[in-house]
Amino acid sequence: MVLAAACSAAAALALAPTAHAVTPLTATATYDCGAWGSGLATLTAADSGTSKTIKITSTAITMPPGTSADPNSITTTLKLTRTSGGATSQVQFSGKTNPGMSGGSPIALGPLKLTSGTLAAGDRTDSVVLSTPPSATNWSLQIVASSPTSATVPCVATSAQSTAFTW
Repeated sequence: MVLAAACSAAAALALAPTAHAVTPLTATATYDCGAWGSGLATLTAADSGTSKTIKITSTAITMPPGTSADPNSITTTLKLTRTSGGATSQVQFSGKTNPGMSGGSPIALGPLKLTSGTLAAGDRTDSVVLSTPPSATNWSLQIVASSPTSATVPCVATSAQSTAFTW
């Protein structure tokens, strides 16, 4: 009976997707988000083998005074430059995952899932650095708050990441 349980557990592990390493796990980049502030943001990457995600946190970028956001009410999209075999393209991570936040709260967004483009082992991603000011058509990171405060906040990366992610 013990042998059967051990074999069953081994089979389950063999069939489970393996986590793929992304390095480094965290990187920083500077973003300008207009009225929401500008400064250093931390990007935390993960690759479970079935899903690639990035979380964004920053104490320099905050909800403006007098505004708030309910949990999971902010749609966030992050554009990154992908380099694969010498060719570059863009990928996007997007999601609607956030804690409740109020005016002055540091942003905490994600995990955002890879929603546009593909990433293979060995591909590198880095911030899409753009000139300021951010606008509806000029953004690297877009934050769309919907409840109770409605706002679309375009942000531009003003620096490359401290280290590009290698997936």
